[in-house]
Amino acid sequence: MSSPPAYPGIRISGCWALGAEGSHAESLDRLLPPVGTGRSPRKRTTSQCKSEPPLLRTSKRTIYTAGRPPWYNEHGTQSKEAFAIGLGGGSASGKTTVARMIIEALDVPWVVLLSMDSFYKVLTTQQQEQAAHNNFNFDHPDAFDFDLIVSTLKKLKQGKSVKVPVYDFTTHSRKKDWKTLYGANVIIFEGIMAFADKTLLELLDMKIFVDTDSDIRLVRRLRRDISERGRDIEGVIKQYNKFVKPAFDQYIQPTMRVADIVVPWGSGNTVAIDLIVQHMHSQLEERKLRWDMAALASAHQCHPLPRTLSVLKSTPQVRGMHTIIRDKETSRDEFIFYSKRLMRLLIEHALSFLPFQDCVVQTPQGQDYAGKCYAGKQITGVSILRAGETMEPALRAVCKDVRIGTILIQTNQLTGEPELHYLRLPKDISDDHVILMDCTVSTGAAAMMAVRVLLDHDVPEDKIFLLSLLMAEMGVHSVAYAFPRVRIITTAVDKRVNDLFRIIPGIGNFGDRYFGTDAAPDGSDEEEVASTS
Repeated sequence: MSSPPAYPGIRISGCWALGAEGSHAESLDRLLPPVGTGRSPRKRTTSQCKSEPPLLRTSKRTIYTAGRPPWYNEHGTQSKEAFAIGLGGGSASGKTTVARMIIEALDVPWVVLLSMDSFYKVLTTQQQEQAAHNNFNFDHPDAFDFDLIVSTLKKLKQGKSVKVPVYDFTTHSRKKDWKTLYGANVIIFEGIMAFADKTLLELLDMKIFVDTDSDIRLVRRLRRDISERGRDIEGVIKQYNKFVKPAFDQYIQPTMRVADIVVPWGSGNTVAIDLIVQHMHSQLEERKLRWDMAALASAHQCHPLPRTLSVLKSTPQVRGMHTIIRDKETSRDEFIFYSKRLMRLLIEHALSFLPFQDCVVQTPQGQDYAGKCYAGKQITGVSILRAGETMEPALRAVCKDVRIGTILIQTNQLTGEPELHYLRLPKDISDDHVILMDCTVSTGAAAMMAVRVLLDHDVPEDKIFLLSLLMAEMGVHSVAYAFPRVRIITTAVDKRVNDLFRIIPGIGNFGDRYFGTDAAPDGSDEEEVASTS
């Protein structure tokens, strides 16, 4: 095999053409697209993250994997796809370090770092025995579950939630618990076989090969496997000579030819990383996404209110309670008391929309009574923090053994975009009827994001009930247009929102009034600002 010429930096929009001989060529032809066919045009479309604590902290900011910007437009449809980067290279070449350096230099808040190491196949008993004696080849393409990798990356690019296996290198097995991730602005996928599958290559918008000297890779592998994975030095060297080095020569090094960029010396090549970051910034600028509040405001003007909306009957009692909680002179104690009364009435009203079936019971007098029984499996409440949390006691009071989940959505003050920061949902929520709670809904942005999160967790749309004490017509229309099978239930609908997207006449800052916290400087509704509800 001829060696590529010496190169001082990186090569962008091109790659080194490496020859292949004998069985090497056959194995590559099975895995890789022909070199001479050229690349298909990239789709100019893009997306957006959740799971785990922050990925890393830098001098500038914290890089999160615990949230994502809005990935749906005012019509509830996906706007763009994520920018996916593939990082390939030999074992211990420094791929993860390069990925982290790129993430820090990019200064993008929402990133997913996906490792190929999570996708080793489940071993049979015989293979487990081989692995225990360093006789199983973990550096062969057949050791990886490419079908799961491809399906996971596809979902991440679409902004959907995915479950990623957690691999235990000491026992060579998958752990029982999987971790949940969402899509992001940028997805970085790293692994030794990152470029060893045709379908996987088509999902990558940029392919980077980290080229590090074999002696350095061996030293790093020895240090890592002995200190982190409990291996002995003889076993590591045996495995390296028997599997790692031959696999690199046969499967990994030849994939350098499909890379857009080759980074020699790994993380030490800061010039290469700077050029990569510049190129990615230009790509992300083309894919810039903003939550268009003006479009939300004007999308459904003059439309009749949707049939999926149910407003609690405005009896004198309900009207009287609204008068009290809307009055700016109402004390905090009275505000809480009458808000709780309205919440209780709202939830009682909402429960009437759950499915019921005929059933017969026997009374203490020995007589049959033809009644109704709840026809679902279970009811789960999900509150949009922080105001939605105030509705949980009322739900618990009328639904015995109800399960509760929480979602934290806040507005990025620089972009005006709602962002998902925290998520805790009960297991198997897809089987339940879900009552989604927020006290005020103005634009509907946070509500739409929360509904989207539930749909990503496989909750059927017609099993979601959005409950709010007060909504603006704009928010009702936005949610109903995007999700026409979601039931929307409230105690009142106000006609307008002002230029800052606050409900008029409104209820004020519900969270501040309920919790007794200081009001926002301009007297605005914090829930409508912080949650963009």
